[in-house]
Amino acid sequence: MICLTTSAYAAVQSGNSGNSKPVHKSSGASRASKAEMPKAQEEAIAVKTVRHTTHAATQVVSRKQMDDAVAGTSPYMILANTPGVNFTTDDALGLDTWAASLYVRGFNKSQMGVTLDGIPLGDQGYQKYNGLDINSALTQDNIQSMSVSKGGGAVDVPSTTTLGGSIQFVSRDPSKKMGGTVSQVFGSFNAFRTFARFDSGELNKSGTRFYASYMRIDSGKWKGEGTQFQQQVNFKLYQPIGEDSHISALFDWSDMEMWGYEDLSFNALDTLGQRVDIYYPDYARAYRAAQGQFSGGIGKLKDPLDGAYYDGGTTEQNFLGALTLDFSLARNLRWKTVGYAHADSMNSSYTDPYDPSPNGSALSEQLYQPNLRRFGFTSNITYNIAHNNIETGIWYENNEYTNGYFLYQEPVLGQGSPLKAVGPYTTYGPAFYHPWQSTYHTNTFQFHLQDTYYVRPNLSINVGFRSYLQTTGGGASYNNEAESGVAELPSGSLTTAGAFLPHVALDWTFARHHELYFDMAENMRGYNYGGYQSGSLPSAWQAHDQATFQALKKTIKPETDWVYTLGYRYTSKLVSISADIYRANYYNRMQSITSGTLVDPHSIVTNVGSINLNGADAEVVFTPIRHLAISNSMSYAHSIYGNDLQSGGTLYATKGKHTVAYPSWMYKGRLSYSYGNAEAHLDANYMGKRYFSYTNDTSVPAYWLVSLGARYRFKNVWRAHNLVFDFNVYNLLNHSYIATIGEGGFPLSGDRQSMLAGEPRSYFGSVKMDF
Repeated sequence: MICLTTSAYAAVQSGNSGNSKPVHKSSGASRASKAEMPKAQEEAIAVKTVRHTTHAATQVVSRKQMDDAVAGTSPYMILANTPGVNFTTDDALGLDTWAASLYVRGFNKSQMGVTLDGIPLGDQGYQKYNGLDINSALTQDNIQSMSVSKGGGAVDVPSTTTLGGSIQFVSRDPSKKMGGTVSQVFGSFNAFRTFARFDSGELNKSGTRFYASYMRIDSGKWKGEGTQFQQQVNFKLYQPIGEDSHISALFDWSDMEMWGYEDLSFNALDTLGQRVDIYYPDYARAYRAAQGQFSGGIGKLKDPLDGAYYDGGTTEQNFLGALTLDFSLARNLRWKTVGYAHADSMNSSYTDPYDPSPNGSALSEQLYQPNLRRFGFTSNITYNIAHNNIETGIWYENNEYTNGYFLYQEPVLGQGSPLKAVGPYTTYGPAFYHPWQSTYHTNTFQFHLQDTYYVRPNLSINVGFRSYLQTTGGGASYNNEAESGVAELPSGSLTTAGAFLPHVALDWTFARHHELYFDMAENMRGYNYGGYQSGSLPSAWQAHDQATFQALKKTIKPETDWVYTLGYRYTSKLVSISADIYRANYYNRMQSITSGTLVDPHSIVTNVGSINLNGADAEVVFTPIRHLAISNSMSYAHSIYGNDLQSGGTLYATKGKHTVAYPSWMYKGRLSYSYGNAEAHLDANYMGKRYFSYTNDTSVPAYWLVSLGARYRFKNVWRAHNLVFDFNVYNLLNHSYIATIGEGGFPLSGDRQSMLAGEPRSYFGSVKMDF
């Protein structure tokens, strides 16, 4: 049983959603006194729920729901249990950054605004050119709650990538009592995860407190050889000031080394099946393949040289720090400022069979080296007067991003150990091949203003807008013409300016248990930037040369859209029902058309024109008896291209064809039961067919995933006040399926080596102790 003081609970947990009521902790809203609050806000209503605490177009996932998953599971994978959200990855915990793909109602993760305690996490595509993934920003155990706005997103979210909603994460505060948590996970394929957190408790009369945590995960791959490793440190300091103000500081350090899986094509799947993977550690086999001597069926492929590489992987190290000032300046006036800084160093490697090393080796190691440095701040003021909750604020960020392409020598067969995918790379000398380097400097400024007006205690209207200006300058900072083959690489500046991007939302509780809401927003996305010819990121700087870039500048336009949502919700002790319909009119959709091999991609950015997206989500949570909950949700989306596409002098019939990657149908069901200290749940997810090519002549079949979880809790055992044993089975029915598609770009037509298979049945057991 969860007690909510109206629907404002969602806003308190997740921040301002653009249409919530005047109690906003994370967005800096004032906590109004009882006398000033609408009458409905004083009434506590009991809501029986198992999965979601939602309000209007925002859906909240609590800490309790996160605890149902295996400790350390990606928050995005947990968020995918909600209607309209689609998350795919090649591993059971969702930690492989190359494979992670999130869509919310047809918009991918890089088209949404994502924040942690108000800190912008930016575009979280693989290159992470202006941010970082939540798994690198905060250990999952330290997240208090997360929410997804499935409408047009809130105007106060600091983001220039928002086209289709926003995701907000809230970190837990340090406990007032001294204590700690230790958990240990064991799993299939030698998975081993350790987490430990210490809470200081209140150190003095003013309430100063902190926590520090350490997490480490080691796991083997479910096919092939190689390891997946990550370690992370989190620290948070909390200092109360007076009765209703505080200062907090957050620090994060993460270190990751991931050996990747071989990207697959339809030809590889039909010929060799899903089990084909990198050659590692068989260097001799990979070496002979580079010389044209194939084995193990690889020679049967249409392009055997790309059938498998010796190895591939990623290393990444992040530092993130933030200082938050949250002050109550008066009874109805609140000010919140967040200052932050972030540094990211990354290496992404593949063994290259196309470019031999100068020492005579048939192989070399290809390396992309992105580096990011950024800092910024947000500052918001909220003022409550009469029936109005007025909020305004600014955001500024300075970003420097570099990305270089290098080749390092591999040894001649029998004359030394090969380089590892996770480094070091200079064992046989410095890079012998350095065709290009890119450097970008970006300044972003955003202003927003909104007012939530309470027409009646049960009827509110939110009206607001945001304005932003983003200027990116740079491009090629180094070009070796003899190696790149181009006299002048793309370089220059692009500016995105949105003077008035409105957002309107209405929330009406028209009868007891019944809620009706409407959400409408116009959005604009800033121009992407990334390394030259570096894969699937649609960036104008991917142009072949400077002349092409200059021509593109004259015609390129920022991506924009209008998003409309109309929803209804009914909540009672017996049943909870929610249903909404939505539409997105998408203009100037930029897409990266990729050809060439995985180690030598050739990408061009193309305006694929307009896209029309219509969809509906419906969910029913039924609690027929105490402790038993049955949840079912269905999602439908009809997303089609509005124009034909011309590329390389060829006209491709894409008008009226479905957009790539996002399924038309999804189903999610859960059966959960608790008795005393025991709990169990069974989850079933259906992913419909997804189109792979823009012309829809290739597609990935639908699949089912079923997972099982059980838990038993002991209280007051030895020094632990909470001792929990968990057991989970992923992919219970051991279905073979294609998880992520398009990680290396989508083809206009036909096949491409740009798919990843999902993990087979896996088992996880864990124990957690709270002291």
